[in-house]
Amino acid sequence: MKSIYLDCASGISGNMFLGACIQLGVPKNYLTNELEKLNLSGEYQIEFSDVSKNGIGANYVDVKLLHDFEPEKIQSDRPNIRRLHRHEHNQTHHHRNMADIKKIIDNSDLNDFVKQKSLAIFSVIATAEGKVHGKPADEVNFHEIGAVDSIVDIVGCAICLDYLEVEKIFVGKINVGGGFVKCEHGLMPVPAPATAELLQGFKTFSYGAEKELTTPTGAAIIKSLAEYSTDIPEEFISEKIGYGAGTLDLPIPNVLRIYFGEFSGQTSKKLVKLETNIDDMNPQIYGWLYEKLFAAGALDVWTTNILMKKNRPAQTLSVLVDSEHQDECLKIIFEETTTIGIRIIEISRRVEAVRKMAKVQTTWGEVQCKVSAYGGKIVSITPEYEDCKKLAEKNNVPFKMIWQETLTKQEMRLG
Repeated sequence: MKSIYLDCASGISGNMFLGACIQLGVPKNYLTNELEKLNLSGEYQIEFSDVSKNGIGANYVDVKLLHDFEPEKIQSDRPNIRRLHRHEHNQTHHHRNMADIKKIIDNSDLNDFVKQKSLAIFSVIATAEGKVHGKPADEVNFHEIGAVDSIVDIVGCAICLDYLEVEKIFVGKINVGGGFVKCEHGLMPVPAPATAELLQGFKTFSYGAEKELTTPTGAAIIKSLAEYSTDIPEEFISEKIGYGAGTLDLPIPNVLRIYFGEFSGQTSKKLVKLETNIDDMNPQIYGWLYEKLFAAGALDVWTTNILMKKNRPAQTLSVLVDSEHQDECLKIIFEETTTIGIRIIEISRRVEAVRKMAKVQTTWGEVQCKVSAYGGKIVSITPEYEDCKKLAEKNNVPFKMIWQETLTKQEMRLG
């Protein structure tokens, strides 16, 4: 399966991630066109530039806000260039809470993969910020992280992962920097409290600068999507490397290096199944519950019809999750359902087919198709339901016609 390894020797931020993905082959026009689906295009402008960081060629992505900011001089590879503020913590940003951001993303025309990954990243930020400030996650105003440039960074990262068809993300030790950073609440030690919270469970170090090298956005990408690996996994074969530039000029190259390639092994994460029987809850809540659990990192969520005492109809809620996201999912189940007890069942082993997403051009438009293989042989080809549904609605044709053409074309392509 297609995978990436994040080399965070000089930290990680959202725009560094985007820059590296551009070098890995994500077309700039594709990224900007997809971002327009957020309906925020009148609020920002995105610029790409090739820069050199200590002799390493990298791509720098700059999201400029189109109002409410004064230009300021910042460190740059291009002398005498002035541009708008980029992720420093001493400016006033428009505040948004999780509900605001969820509405922006849900109301967009982005595909389900991008929406899910974007909301997963924002969800872990909300949880971390809530813990730091002593508030429920849904009540947190994101300050810097809710600004348009951060929304563009996070959704842009999900768009790039979708384009590159990345299924696994690995990360090594993370350079967080040092010193203090100025934010809305005053001077804070590096890593900032939310960043420190997000990076629990990952190995970090400080080297090269008394600066914030890993931002909350970068930490959230790691927390929600990545698995720690001491080095590049043995089963990972690198095919390409991309470099994304940070804003700072440092004694060390201020770049994020991303290795892109194929991973043929199994993940090392421990999996558990959270299970509970519920017979007294409004069934309308399940849709909301599913969304929150998937955003919090659940690998799968399902319900099973059962009969409980006195032949009372009920549901068994089951959630497959890795140990890293287990506590957050437990918290959501207790808060959002009527259950008073949850069983935790350890999964000794899970065998996965190797999966790859393929784009199929049909008579009515493009459909993503999931191709699965096991033991070196293709075992399943499945067109994406949401893609077929949207094209059926748009073109007023039967769903099954789009589904069948997608399947036929992909089977012919694979012989």
